[in-house]
Amino acid sequence: MTKTEINKTAYVPRGMPPLETSGRTTSFFEFWPAWLMYFPVAIQWILLSIRYHSLSLPLIANPAVPLSGMVGVAKSAVFEAAGATARQWILPWCLFDMGDEELQQQCLMAQKKIEEAGLSFPLVAKPNMGCRGVGVRLLSNKQELEAYLSEFPVGGCVQFQHLSQWDAEAGVFYVRHPDDETGEVTSLTLKYMPYVVGDGKRSLGELVADEPRAGGLLHLYKERHADQWDHIIPEAEPFRLVFAASHSRGAIFRDAKELMDIKLTQSLDTIFKDIPGFYYGRLDVKFKDTQSLSQGKNFEIIEINGASSESINIWDRNAGFWTAIKTLLQQYNTLFKLGHANRKRGHKPPGLMALYKAWRYENNLVKHYPYND
Repeated sequence: MTKTEINKTAYVPRGMPPLETSGRTTSFFEFWPAWLMYFPVAIQWILLSIRYHSLSLPLIANPAVPLSGMVGVAKSAVFEAAGATARQWILPWCLFDMGDEELQQQCLMAQKKIEEAGLSFPLVAKPNMGCRGVGVRLLSNKQELEAYLSEFPVGGCVQFQHLSQWDAEAGVFYVRHPDDETGEVTSLTLKYMPYVVGDGKRSLGELVADEPRAGGLLHLYKERHADQWDHIIPEAEPFRLVFAASHSRGAIFRDAKELMDIKLTQSLDTIFKDIPGFYYGRLDVKFKDTQSLSQGKNFEIIEINGASSESINIWDRNAGFWTAIKTLLQQYNTLFKLGHANRKRGHKPPGLMALYKAWRYENNLVKHYPYND
């Protein structure tokens, strides 16, 4: 089987458009170090700080959550700020704080929390504080729950969440000025999980090595699937290489601005008007199909990311470098504008030390989270 033939068998979940795999697999800057991409943003931040007389103005762009959701903020913070209308769109969740009790006792306590929240297996477990898909895992039973908790740090908080009925996923960026009644969807990006499809002859490792994009990211998959790396994958059987649709974990992003419709914006206006003080961020959503998503229906919110979230269309393989930089600069310019508007409303920017302490706290926790699926 040639690589061209492999491309033709590319698997996508129901509801997602076919994944076009001809041509280049990544943009030349797609996996550059983050500091290199954000260096122009740092320069702009300093210049905007001089203009607006505040180094930390973006930290009140979303007064609904601490530090606008920039760093060191619980994923559940936005959910907890949501009213009854907004919660209808959010996948049900519950939180569990890891103590220092024996593992068996921790598991019993976690199971009780899960049952009280009306959740059941399979469900998604993730750190309530973290980013880039770190520590996200699908749990199918009590044994997997125990294994997950055994790797979770004491003092950390787990968010358990209902598994969506749909597999199709997208990132939708939304912005609304505090003085405006309506907001704007500034980008919409489809998130494709990387799959290989078995042929009954080759091992998982061989399939991954022969896949044009995945073959260049072996370091992301080999350790994760070490126990299955040499197994033969049955013919026509799709094998998902990652569960969390994070770019840093190997997910494939495709710009889908053609799906941005006024009806989607109207649905998001309804949701965010019911989350007072939240004006800027990216929703990660599961959806039935692209037509429904475009019309603002049949989608479920997995996460709502705040001030540090990216407009992830910049990681489309066809995105231009300067377009990506321009997008990042526009995002942080918007954060300063929103912070300025909220300062006029009486919100006071915190000091940068608060941001540094939050970053240190989160960074320390992340080092101890369980491995990903």
